[in-house]
Amino acid sequence: MRLFSKGFSLGMIALLSVSLVAGCGTTAKTGSSDTSAPIKVGGNLELSGGTAMFGQAAQNSINLAFEQQNAKGGVLGRKLVLVSADNKSDAGESTSAVTKLVTQDKVVAVLGSMTSSVTLAAVPVVTDNKIPMISPSGTNAKLTVNPDTGEVRPWIFRACFIDPFQGQVGANFALTNLKATKAAIMIDQKSDYSKGLADAFVTNFKKGNGTITGTENYVAGSDKDFRPILTRIKSQNPDMVWLPGYYQEVGLIVKQARELGMMMPFMGGDGWDDPQLFNIAGPEALNNTFYVDHVATDDPAMATFVSDYKAKFNSVPNAMGTLGYDAANLLIKAIENAQSTDSEKVRTALENMKGFKGVAGDITIDPKTHNPQKSAVIKANKDGKPTFLTRVAPE
Repeated sequence: MRLFSKGFSLGMIALLSVSLVAGCGTTAKTGSSDTSAPIKVGGNLELSGGTAMFGQAAQNSINLAFEQQNAKGGVLGRKLVLVSADNKSDAGESTSAVTKLVTQDKVVAVLGSMTSSVTLAAVPVVTDNKIPMISPSGTNAKLTVNPDTGEVRPWIFRACFIDPFQGQVGANFALTNLKATKAAIMIDQKSDYSKGLADAFVTNFKKGNGTITGTENYVAGSDKDFRPILTRIKSQNPDMVWLPGYYQEVGLIVKQARELGMMMPFMGGDGWDDPQLFNIAGPEALNNTFYVDHVATDDPAMATFVSDYKAKFNSVPNAMGTLGYDAANLLIKAIENAQSTDSEKVRTALENMKGFKGVAGDITIDPKTHNPQKSAVIKANKDGKPTFLTRVAPE
């Protein structure tokens, strides 16, 4: 997803909005001072646009987590309320959405976004206004650590592993399990997520003496016919294709590749994880494809959450929904530990979080990076559904 796509005027509007908040005292930092008022939490989520299925799943899970907590009496004796803003799967809209949450809705923290570029666009707003933000599934390393300074971004956290680990897992699986020695790469040139995963895969694949036959770029949301790119890749005769994109483009790419007779394995990351992938590509085309993901819904540790989610939404949660649930409960735990909704106290509680029991795995936040150390799973798409293959722990 592009970082700023709505032009200069939207950026200036967001900047002016942030400046107004900075000059209006501490209201935006601490939320309501009424200890009986609901605790308002912002959801900067992809509720429409190219990755809407991710944001919608997360919104469902966050609401479920808050509903369950409210049934226990809430937090600090106060009910939790999710105030959602639709960022339309767009970085520029994300800046506008999170500005509204901070300046108008006076939220105490922000959950979201789900994708890396859209999350990055919100970083300056929450940082300037000192509001904690937890991305459930933004995996790009620079979300939480400024690449220019190497310093942690103090107000940004995440509930998922990061791209360097995900790319390493994918490369090792390709080398060891797929026996690949030659790989072609396809990158969404607008997406920080796609670029980060591609870089990590290439680095680790080469370390294992693999060869990159070529790299091709496409533009998510604009490109629909990938046959010229795929024809070039086919001529390179790779053993597999590393495709770190989101489900909408991935489905089209794999479908068109199979139509061109490209039957080699395709593999990517957690952006593949959505049932719509099978509707777009077709179950048969997705055979012999694999992806790195966060959770397996048949994991016994997830049984209660899966049951509760199905009972409320009549569907099985995907990884994005699961991570949304963990991010919501991580924030609840931080507020409990802080015994306050004050932004600085909640931020400190998140930074010092140890041994939090999430349904996608335990979370201990590294205070130097604000990243949790978590395992990954690898899934194979087979006969119209994802199938768990193995779990990989951090080294």
